[in-house]
Amino acid sequence: MTDMIGFIGVGTMGEPMCRNLARKSGATVLAADRNPDPLQRLAADGVKTASMDEIVASCRTIFLSLPGGKEVEQVCLGEGGLLSKVKMGWTVIDTSTAPVALARRLYAEFEGKASAFADAPVARTRQAAIDGTLSIMVGGTAETFARIEPLLRHIASDVTHCGEAGAGQAVKILNNMIVFQTGVAVAEALCIARANGIDGTILLDTLTKGSADSFVLRNHGMKAILPGVFPERAFSTVYALKDLSYAIQLAEDKGVPALGADVARELMERAKELGFDKEYWPVLIKAIEDGTKK
Repeated sequence: MTDMIGFIGVGTMGEPMCRNLARKSGATVLAADRNPDPLQRLAADGVKTASMDEIVASCRTIFLSLPGGKEVEQVCLGEGGLLSKVKMGWTVIDTSTAPVALARRLYAEFEGKASAFADAPVARTRQAAIDGTLSIMVGGTAETFARIEPLLRHIASDVTHCGEAGAGQAVKILNNMIVFQTGVAVAEALCIARANGIDGTILLDTLTKGSADSFVLRNHGMKAILPGVFPERAFSTVYALKDLSYAIQLAEDKGVPALGADVARELMERAKELGFDKEYWPVLIKAIEDGTKK
């Protein structure tokens, strides 16, 4: 592959992913970000701070971990972006969550310049990013997947080739749609139980023993919704709304009704209106509680 790897975007998920890549790959990793704090922390693991131009000049494999489609488009297609500097034989791996149409466009653009592009969005929690146990869904050619899979295994315990360009984004977006809708169900159940005098801890603990058990129930439900803990610098309401918008657009493009996703979006929009836009997305329960008061 290469002995130098570029990593653009070392935020909440990108920082631990970059760290695992530096620790396990044996390659020199150059990282760029607008925020100097994670770059300073990553220096302890041998990651070298670099500008995007320096990454372009030195690395044939470049990872992206950016907030969303807008940022991915800017970094790749904007003035001075990666596409304007692309060299034959590059591989760009986008671990961000972005629209399917954008992933397909980027694949075509990079392929047109004799380079490879793969959409490789990540799933699971920040702790999974720290532990190197993420799940990664990959869209791209079989040849590109075979080449990048060993690198992805340094940051994930599950790596799945989902199909052609855009397929990784589609699967990730639908994963998140299901997570958000399940979160709504857990929040509603908790509110209904409390309104009927049932202890919330007993409710959720009992549900883990039955057919309603799920990852969302055990993590987002028991660790956030039940105790009312919604920290910032986690996966925020704004990020959740972004991903939901991608899922709903994916459905609308094919004429598929996404009624459950619409409900989740409505509750998150209300949570945002209540001032919880930066808090961890299960804060949507505040929207349900607000409606209960009326």
